[in-house]
Amino acid sequence: MTQPPTILPQSASSTLVAALLESARPDPNRLAIEFSDQALSYAQFVSLVQTCRGRLQSWGIRPGDRVAALCLGHPLQLAALFAVAELGAIWVPLNFRLATPEWRQVLDDCQPRCLLADPAWWEAAQALAVDSGLPIQPLEVLGKSGPTVSPQPVRGPAARDAGIDTPVLLVYTSGTTGRPKGAVHTQGNLLANARAAIAAQDLAPSDRVLTLLPLFHVGGLCIQTLPALLAGACVVLHPRFDPQQALVDLERRRITLTLMVPAVMKAVVEHPHFRDAQFTHLRALWAGSSVLPDELVQIWLHRGIPVCNVYGATETGPFSIALGPQHAASHLGSCGWPALGVEARLQSLPGTQVDATVGEVCLRGPAIVRRYWPERPALDDQGWFHTGDLARKDQDLSWRIVGRAKDMIISGGENIYPAEIENILARHPAVAECAAVGLPDPRWGERVVAVVVLRPGLEPSDDDLLDPVRSALARYKHPRQLLRLNSLPKTALGKVQKERLVASITEPAGTKAEPSADSPRSP
Repeated sequence: MTQPPTILPQSASSTLVAALLESARPDPNRLAIEFSDQALSYAQFVSLVQTCRGRLQSWGIRPGDRVAALCLGHPLQLAALFAVAELGAIWVPLNFRLATPEWRQVLDDCQPRCLLADPAWWEAAQALAVDSGLPIQPLEVLGKSGPTVSPQPVRGPAARDAGIDTPVLLVYTSGTTGRPKGAVHTQGNLLANARAAIAAQDLAPSDRVLTLLPLFHVGGLCIQTLPALLAGACVVLHPRFDPQQALVDLERRRITLTLMVPAVMKAVVEHPHFRDAQFTHLRALWAGSSVLPDELVQIWLHRGIPVCNVYGATETGPFSIALGPQHAASHLGSCGWPALGVEARLQSLPGTQVDATVGEVCLRGPAIVRRYWPERPALDDQGWFHTGDLARKDQDLSWRIVGRAKDMIISGGENIYPAEIENILARHPAVAECAAVGLPDPRWGERVVAVVVLRPGLEPSDDDLLDPVRSALARYKHPRQLLRLNSLPKTALGKVQKERLVASITEPAGTKAEPSADSPRSP
């Protein structure tokens, strides 16, 4: 039986640091973070937060200032988040997978007071500093006490000013369309999200959580890592994802929970050491993705490990809808039910032909941001966040994402959800990646085009690839063309950029996938 988690304070005066201290109080010597060959107890981590706060004060960081960071995963990033929270400042982790012009966009938008960088990204940070005149500091200096400013007690004057409604984290959207927007997370947002994540995952001080995803996004930071620290668990932190090291630590470090996206999951199961690895302590694998390939889920289920799922967005915490371990095998393809404190509803999209069972996912709750930087509203007049994702609710009220509203294909008046086609294509052993998109068609409005990236050395026929789709789906959903590409355009978080993909197929050159003759509804 797992021991009960350290529940976060519920009062309006709660802050991130207060919650951390509450988590550390029962056993300050319990391990908080393992990183490479380092191990930090909760007492040592709290001390590191104090040191970071003192160093930031010595640099002149004040309430409302933005502190940007361009770094691989490191305990100092987590300590810095708590330190800036205590000061009433705002942490801005930069996506290290972006290009230099994209970093400049973010920095121009939020105007940080300083930029932290580790050795891996120091040269890139220097180039950004030359362009903008922005002061840069080595990340490692943050953990060293300043010569003139001693760290103040963690519960100092700033803590009274930095309350639950104080902005603390600025995370920029993936930028699948247009210019990225900075979602402004308050301390209250992060605490509410952590409560939902702790409850859904049954996080407890006995857990050991392996963090493989980057801390620059709410997925890597807020689904498990921050909730684990606020539940008194131990976080095993990797600087960046490496499938071999992931397998080593899953086996040797007694990991009980971890989080992966499909691309990471795929790299792990395809590693030659996966077959022999023993996951003795792993009680659940969580996935941060609206759509999970059944094949990947089944591989883990066959090893006795439930694959759970959490749905959300940069703006929603992101712990919004969750499928727990008790339903992992029975609800393949589902995202589960709304998490603690989250209201969810389906809304028909104006101007689109959405059937009665499918609508846009709208979310409301204390973990959802109210604005984008600096003062652009993120919610409608009733406080709902419109995700742009399409979903349906099953009879048991569980939620199933069917695609993006803007990606929905309407052919001959029929709605076609790309995820249905992609899930089937992805099961083919020769398919490494795939996407289904709609291209303009003079007769039917749009026609379905399947795009595949094949595994090296495998060249199945078009019929071999498409016959499973033809067998499983109505004829009007069948792809009319099949294209083979070397790669798919993606965001930094691995999401296929459908608009870029469609733009690159200006003159599709592929093999016609003619519809079967027995479909009365075919365009």
